[in-house]
Amino acid sequence: MQKIKQLFNTFLDFIYKKKCYFCSSTKECVKMCSKCYNELNFSDLRPNRILNGVSIYSAGIYEKNIQKMIRGLKYHNQKELAYYMAKFMWEYYKQIMEKNNIIKEYQIVPVPLHKKREKKRGYNHMQLVAEELSAISKYEINNEILERIKPTKPQYKLSYAEKLKNMENAFKINPEKYNQKPILIIDDICTSGATLLSVIKEFKSQNIDDITCLCASSPR
Repeated sequence: MQKIKQLFNTFLDFIYKKKCYFCSSTKECVKMCSKCYNELNFSDLRPNRILNGVSIYSAGIYEKNIQKMIRGLKYHNQKELAYYMAKFMWEYYKQIMEKNNIIKEYQIVPVPLHKKREKKRGYNHMQLVAEELSAISKYEINNEILERIKPTKPQYKLSYAEKLKNMENAFKINPEKYNQKPILIIDDICTSGATLLSVIKEFKSQNIDDITCLCASSPR
């Protein structure tokens, strides 16, 4: 059934000439053409910051095509962009692992939305990215270990102190769902770091310390 669906979608793409979301080209009949993907630039191969002893890596800068990718996936129902975001993040982090001789079998933990916000939006964009990243990396996803239990306000208008207060006790860890594998927390953008700091704090409160955070982007 899945194969028939894929063939049908391919047929529709051919008939309707799917456009690149970034440049509108129909040459490759994909959501992001190779030219636009290759214009994405990786950040330096080092942590963007350290939060509570945890390395936070950001694959790129939140501008140009990366910004449009994130906004399209997050707010405009462009779900196919999850694949390209996962690919970009994985290609970046593979370089980090090779540079630092990291050999780990991670469990992927996407930052969850509160149930009310996910219901309103219809999906969690980072869950879609996690699924694509899992397919590429062969790491499993753990959706049960981390819950968002507080309906927080949007962060972008808040001061740093307000962001920290907003994210206080926003998450809950289910330690019985921990399978002892290193945790790779993923998110779309790390600005102040307040969200990830809250997540890390909750993990460490349960003595879960083998954590790395990987974001698609950061402002700088």
